[in-house]
Amino acid sequence: MLYQDIPRIYTAIAEWGSCLVYLYILKKENMKSVHFLTGSLFMLAMQSIFLTLTGSVTEILWIPCMIIAAGMMYGFLMVGGNMKPLGAAYCCARAFVLAEFAASLQWQMVSSVQTWGNQSIWVEILITMVIFGGCFTIDIYLEKDLLKQNYLEQMTVKEVAAAAIMAVAIFAFSNLSFLNENVPFASRERADIFSIRTLIDFGGIAILHAYQSRISEYVAEKELSVMNVMLKSQYDQYRNYQDSLDLIQMKYHDLKHQIMGLRAESDEEKRKKWIDSMEKEIAAFENISRTGNQVLDTILAAKIFHCRKNHIQITCVADGKLLDHMHVTDICSIFGNALDNAIEHVILIPDQEKRLIHLTVSLQKGFVFIKIENYCEAEISKNEEDLITTTKKDSKNHGFGLKSIRKAVEKYDGSVVFGVQQNWFELKILLPRVL
Repeated sequence: MLYQDIPRIYTAIAEWGSCLVYLYILKKENMKSVHFLTGSLFMLAMQSIFLTLTGSVTEILWIPCMIIAAGMMYGFLMVGGNMKPLGAAYCCARAFVLAEFAASLQWQMVSSVQTWGNQSIWVEILITMVIFGGCFTIDIYLEKDLLKQNYLEQMTVKEVAAAAIMAVAIFAFSNLSFLNENVPFASRERADIFSIRTLIDFGGIAILHAYQSRISEYVAEKELSVMNVMLKSQYDQYRNYQDSLDLIQMKYHDLKHQIMGLRAESDEEKRKKWIDSMEKEIAAFENISRTGNQVLDTILAAKIFHCRKNHIQITCVADGKLLDHMHVTDICSIFGNALDNAIEHVILIPDQEKRLIHLTVSLQKGFVFIKIENYCEAEISKNEEDLITTTKKDSKNHGFGLKSIRKAVEKYDGSVVFGVQQNWFELKILLPRVL
């Protein structure tokens, strides 16, 4: 028979390779380890043995065997990529359809060459390498900017179920002719069967790709909405801080006069110590917010007050005039989020002597250099977007602070880098100076 069923070994390789595609997109760094390579080869061997041994089963057992094969792909993705169940299920649905298309196209090409009289095993291997390599490479190129780890973590059961149903439907329609020649979209000619199967699988890939594009757009819109809410929140905080600061400044002047009066009325030692302490606190507050930029002064005043309540030492050396060209909302977004993140991390340090935050705004080689650093004892990891991986349980609604900062900085053609140096987390921002 010219167009016999696809040899099961090729199906196994296609399924294994498709899993590697999604593992490469999401967890490329993990693929370099010896454990991964060993586990990957073991998975290929198990998939090949299972599909080969079940290649001649009856139609009744064929579907259960394919379900088991898909389950093996799911396990490979979950373990190999350290994915959550929903993310692994979504990638499994995508990988299964890709494997079906690659295997069908490969064997169609091999069979076509064989009809021309070329039965060489080396030609068959070459075609297999070209088809599989081409399909997987193109898929990586199309998916790498759409499929992100954080997208998978935000997927709902409904979204994953929709992808799984589409994959099952595509598989069913593409294999109708193998089960019954009299069903719709089927054919009695083997050549037509494979053409139909390949085209349906290709259409399935296109549908799932469009579905992924829509999911990516939805997540991006959601993130933008969250960041806009955060920006508004930071701005509202600034307005509230400004109102409070104005009142405090008024009270400051009143208290100075009251202290002068108290000193003139009594020389009691206890009263004197109390007055000295009050004067010291007021003087300290007076000096914390004089950077030359009213917006930055207001934010710093509120954050410093919060730090003192939580036994956090914060120092600031800032030339606020360098920020005069920036919009008030961008200053709020950058410094509000950066200081909130720093406070959030150091407040968890048991040793109060290590609760340290430093802020610098200076001019360096014609650029505005902003540096916010805090003492850090925790391990910091980055995701595929070069952002800190959130440690909060509600990851869907957190982790947007750095994104908001980066968005504000990019408006001014600036750059953001961060990292840990000798137990100090450093956030560095470089902005072109505007004269």
